[in-house]
Amino acid sequence: MEHEKFMREALSLAREAARDGDVPVGCVIVRDGEIVGRGRNRREAAGDATAHAEVEAIREACARLGSWRLHGCTLYVTLEPCPMCAGAILNARIDELHYGVKEEKSGCCGSVLNLFEERFNHRPRIYRGPLEGECAQVLQAFFLGLRGPEEPG
Repeated sequence: MEHEKFMREALSLAREAARDGDVPVGCVIVRDGEIVGRGRNRREAAGDATAHAEVEAIREACARLGSWRLHGCTLYVTLEPCPMCAGAILNARIDELHYGVKEEKSGCCGSVLNLFEERFNHRPRIYRGPLEGECAQVLQAFFLGLRGPEEPG
C-alpha cells in the first residue's frame, strides 16, 4: 500500500535522527506519488527549536515545487504534529496528513487540541497511521536508551 511505503520513508528519516541524538521524528511530503520533501528532527544537532521534521520537509517541498502553496500534497510524519508544525501545515495548504503515533504532551491533531478543526481557511484531511506500532517502537527505543536499563530494586 502506498501509505505504508511513504510512512516507511518517514521512519527511515526518524531512525537517522535517533542515530544523531535527536528525538526520532521523520517526515516526507508526497505529490503525485513522488516524494518532494524530506525532513527529520534536528533540534539537538542544529540547536534550533524550529528544526522539526515537518518544517524541514515543507521547506524542501516548497523549494522543489517553486511555491509556498503545497496543494495536492500529502504529508507523512511519524509523530503527531506540535502547534508549530500544525501551523506550518495549514500555511502550506497541504491537503492530507498521515501521522504515526499520538503525542499526548503537544499533539495538535486531537491529543491536546485539534488545530485543524479551528476556523482557519484551510483544513487538511487527517489520518492516524499507518504503521503506528512501528512509529511507537522507534520512539520508545530512543527514550529507553536515554534512560538506560532500570536498576534492580
